[in-house]
Amino acid sequence: MLSNLLFFICILTSSCIFTTHSYNNKCLLHQEILLLQLKDELIFDSFLSTKLVRWNESVECCLWHGVECDASGSMMRPFLVELGTRRVSSDLNICRSLTSPTMTSTTLIRFQEVPSKISALKRLANLDISGNSLNLEHPNLEMLVQNLTELRELHLDGVNMTSFHERKIRGHIISSHLPNLTTLSMVDCGIHGPLPKSFWQLHSLSILRLDWNNLSAVALHDLFTNFPSLTNLTLFSCKLKGSIPSTFANLTKLSHVSLSDNSLTGSLTSALFANLTNLSHVALSLNSLTGSLPSTLFANLTKLIHVDLSVNSLTGSLPSTLFANLTKLRHVDLSYNDLTGSLPSTLFEGFSNLVHVNLMGNSFSGNIPQSLFALPSLLEFDLSDNQFNGTFQLDNFRSLPNLTVLDLSGNRLSVDVGNVSSSSYGGLQLKVLNLKSCNLSIFPDFIKHLDLETLILSKNSIAGEIPSWIWGTQLMVLDLSFNLLTNLQKPYYIPPSLNTLYLYSNQLRDELHLPISFDSKLSYLHLADNNFSGSIPTSICNATQLDNLDLSGNKLSGSIPTCLCNAALIDLHLSGNKLSGSVPTCLCNATHLDYLGLSGNKLSGSIPACLLINIRVIDLSRNNISGSLPPFPLEMIAVLDLSQNNISGCIPDTFPMDCRLYYLDLNNNTLEGKIPKSLGRCTQLEYMNVGNNMMNDTFPCMLSPTLGVLVLHSNRFHGKVRCHISWPNLQILDISSNHFSGSLESINFSIWMAMELPGDEKLRGGNDYNLFSSGITLIVKGQMMELYKIWADFSTIDFSSNSFYGKLPNAIGNLTSLHQLNFSHNALNGSIPKSYGQLKNLESLDLSVNQLAGSIPEELGGLTFLSKLNLSYNKFVGAIPKGRQIQTFSADSFEGNSGLCGFPLDISCSNTSVPPPGYDENGEEKRDIEWEYVCAAVGYVVGVGSIVWLLLFCRSFREKYFGKIEEVVEDMFIASDLRRRRARRAAARNRVRRRQ
Repeated sequence: MLSNLLFFICILTSSCIFTTHSYNNKCLLHQEILLLQLKDELIFDSFLSTKLVRWNESVECCLWHGVECDASGSMMRPFLVELGTRRVSSDLNICRSLTSPTMTSTTLIRFQEVPSKISALKRLANLDISGNSLNLEHPNLEMLVQNLTELRELHLDGVNMTSFHERKIRGHIISSHLPNLTTLSMVDCGIHGPLPKSFWQLHSLSILRLDWNNLSAVALHDLFTNFPSLTNLTLFSCKLKGSIPSTFANLTKLSHVSLSDNSLTGSLTSALFANLTNLSHVALSLNSLTGSLPSTLFANLTKLIHVDLSVNSLTGSLPSTLFANLTKLRHVDLSYNDLTGSLPSTLFEGFSNLVHVNLMGNSFSGNIPQSLFALPSLLEFDLSDNQFNGTFQLDNFRSLPNLTVLDLSGNRLSVDVGNVSSSSYGGLQLKVLNLKSCNLSIFPDFIKHLDLETLILSKNSIAGEIPSWIWGTQLMVLDLSFNLLTNLQKPYYIPPSLNTLYLYSNQLRDELHLPISFDSKLSYLHLADNNFSGSIPTSICNATQLDNLDLSGNKLSGSIPTCLCNAALIDLHLSGNKLSGSVPTCLCNATHLDYLGLSGNKLSGSIPACLLINIRVIDLSRNNISGSLPPFPLEMIAVLDLSQNNISGCIPDTFPMDCRLYYLDLNNNTLEGKIPKSLGRCTQLEYMNVGNNMMNDTFPCMLSPTLGVLVLHSNRFHGKVRCHISWPNLQILDISSNHFSGSLESINFSIWMAMELPGDEKLRGGNDYNLFSSGITLIVKGQMMELYKIWADFSTIDFSSNSFYGKLPNAIGNLTSLHQLNFSHNALNGSIPKSYGQLKNLESLDLSVNQLAGSIPEELGGLTFLSKLNLSYNKFVGAIPKGRQIQTFSADSFEGNSGLCGFPLDISCSNTSVPPPGYDENGEEKRDIEWEYVCAAVGYVVGVGSIVWLLLFCRSFREKYFGKIEEVVEDMFIASDLRRRRARRAAARNRVRRRQ
């Protein structure tokens, strides 16, 4: 596997003092023997070797190629051994004989295990076994260096040291054996966890490189405290966290520091750098540093050459004295922060050595200061993606004769090229010019006098034709996309040097004609979204290096050229044309093809089964493809879109165990049968749409928990929706127009966490189905619409046109990210829960054609984003709530509810504060039992029943009862007679009195 590679073994001498060169003296016999033994130990390719193959005893070793001796015949300088080897012995018996005091350094390359006999080289001063994918286990690090007490430099980059932190090899592995070590490089060694204690005792270290290891458990304070002699410290991508401790200021000898690509936080203070007067290189990019930059941050760093603070969260404006007195400064990168304000005119004034300035991706505003045009050494100047404004005269850059890169894109500038003298640009060294979004309206004519390699003029308003002289340049990249260009001036051709050509999103018309030579280096050709017509020219196939072709969104017709099958294409985009014929079977032979986009054409025939084997993304949607689906091998495929065709039959139950599918769209075909159980093996599935078919199955509970979009509408699915699996990423669930049944209250809506979280907190997977989606058709605000992008914060539930019954689930109120809710055309009853008033993002609510009753909750009046409401044909009663948004709906939203009143209906409400009869104040039907009446009735029945029973079955009680009745009656009559007598006597007395 390693044949025909060149490797080097470097052997340095230290005990000999150079005096004169002499190749006439005989070399020392023991050294010649050592060299011949070394040659014998190694297997090399004699055809590739230029040194080792010529070593033989017939020639003095001092005359061997790569060997140099002093007057005494001793080797006096490094010699190089060039090997074309397939195998290098890991035993290296020669190492035992190389323990001579004259041997001080060695580099061993391409061993599987580190040769243990290296430890015998007691005088070794420099050991470099980097870049060899070695395993440092047998021997481990302690065994390797136990005798190398004079070692000064140790380079172990790329050596597997995953067990470096384990207790069994901690001991005193480094400090006790390497007291004189000054350089330690262990880049990308798989180190993780806390470092051994003895590591912190290497106080003589001057250079320390630990890039690409996991040092999240390491405290920066320990690094800065234990190594006071450091001059070079690189800890790139080590998962460091926390703020930079104040002990950083104690590294007074430091000249080079790189802490980039970590998770460092906090702000940068002047005290951190105040004592680091030797510092020349500072790299703190790709962190999370915050705050503004103090004006005295680099005040004492007069030796500073390189400053990289890019990709952080630094804020505020730049102080005018930030780089004062830094006359040696050559490189400044503050890109991708949150810096604001205008650039001080004196920020870079007088910096004659400055060669690189990158301020892209901030929010700088105002005019570009003139002082930036007085930097004689400037090579690269990037001010892109800011908010600079005003008119910019391109003539300003004629004062920068060495400038090679100029990027002003993505600002609010209006670049003036109208008065530019073309000939005055002839001596410039400019190679890259990016004027994207610079309000250009004409094609800059001066460009033809420049020796450009990259020209980007996209997103302007350049109209007319593309001048023919553009093809006579040595351009490698040409981007004229998003303009108003209508045609190409003739004659035109694609120059062989051109690698990338972007002409998409213009108004280019006429037949597509592409003169491409066989020596073309064209790799990217994007002509999408124009008005090209005719057939696809076969001259495209002359570009044998073409790997990305996009002709989508034109008016191209005819069949797909079969010569494309032989190209080196990786991405092929031909969607949105008028192409006809069948999908070429020969595309199966395009072994590099990764993306095949043929949607929106007039292709017919069946799907070649071989296409589903090696291609990762396939989009054949919106064609006339027929037949059944071929068996799905799908080992490689991640995206499959066959929607809106005439495909019939069943979905094959052949999804493999290692299924990588995450996007499946079979919408709008005539598929039948069930969703195959093997689809549950696709553990990365995020998007599934089988709507508008004739499938007959129950709810697919076996689908992966990664699911974000599930569309089953307009099929024959049936049964209850009851699964014991959680879909925390689910955003869109559309099961409308099926035969599902059961109570909605039995569905656990709380497991749909994505509908509860804001858009920036979604638990989305690693894939983006928007990159491949041809659109998803949903009922949006009562109308059938096709969404071409699914936003992270968009969520919808559509259970309409099924047979669900029971009450509306109260848990829906917790889905605060919900945008659309449709439960219409079911058999739901009860009232609308007040919790639905918590759906502050709700834009559409449809509960029509059910049996819902009660009053409409006042809380719905607070849904300010609601633009579609349909509560028609239910049994709602009472007053329609008042609210800023709910008052905008027409009467159609409430029709079919005979008990409703108030605007927008023509029925007035006499008293909206009193609940309607039969309902309580919350709109719920009164179902409470009036217990006082129940108790009275029960007491009456018990009392009467007891008396009747005693009368019938107890003789003594009966006799006493009726005897008592007789006494009562008798008393009643006697009392009545007495009352009559008393009345007569009273009347008589009254008559006597009147007479008197």
